Amino acid sequence: MEWQDPAIILDVAPYGEGDALATVLTAAFGAWRGLAKGGFSRARAAVWQPGNLIAARWVARLPEQLGTLTGELVHPAAALAMADPQALAVLKAACAVAAGALPEREPHPACFAGLARLLAGISITDTTLSAFVLWELDLLRELGFGLDFSTSAIAGDNDRLAFVSPRTGRAVSLSAAGDWAGRLLKLPGFLLDETEPDLSECLDGLKLTGHFLARDAFGARHLPLPPARERLYNLIADRLSEL
Repeated sequence: MEWQDPAIILDVAPYGEGDALATVLTAAFGAWRGLAKGGFSRARAAVWQPGNLIAARWVARLPEQLGTLTGELVHPAAALAMADPQALAVLKAACAVAAGALPEREPHPACFAGLARLLAGISITDTTLSAFVLWELDLLRELGFGLDFSTSAIAGDNDRLAFVSPRTGRAVSLSAAGDWAGRLLKLPGFLLDETEPDLSECLDGLKLTGHFLARDAFGARHLPLPPARERLYNLIADRLSEL
């Protein structure tokens, strides 16, 4: 059995002497693991970096086997992100979230396309953070945990939507929140329209998607949020506190 498809490298771990156990994401085949021979060698290590887009080929004698992955570099997102700590943190967080949340060998083409767009612009740091939050929302929808920002969770109220219920995932208006506002998650405006967010709104977006990823996507699999995702949130929180 074999397949060939464009793939995003999500995770790479040492396997034996110089080889790598790699997880890649493709549009047609979903998240897929395989043995990348020489993946940690001096000649191939630059290719087998999380975030890179490759032309991948997987081969195995039987479908259930680990199989062998080979790949040729198409877009060096990892190298492009290296110069900026925020861009690199976004790349690592996105790959870790995809690797941990997506079921193996189950196609999610929209998630692949969104991640490819995110990584294609990874060096444009002023828009990458909000694009990452939007991608996480799409990932939640792909997995069946979509949030509802269309109407208020309290019927009959048409005031500006400003919060999200951490229990139901539905939007709550400013006036309806009342004394409960402190227990609700903030709904940043850029998730409702195309306004340019500031750093504070991006942090609110990270907190919002992080809550539902932790509870639903990862909680359903009895896993914590990936450390790379936590580091991204802490990095942005630290940057905000310095302003």
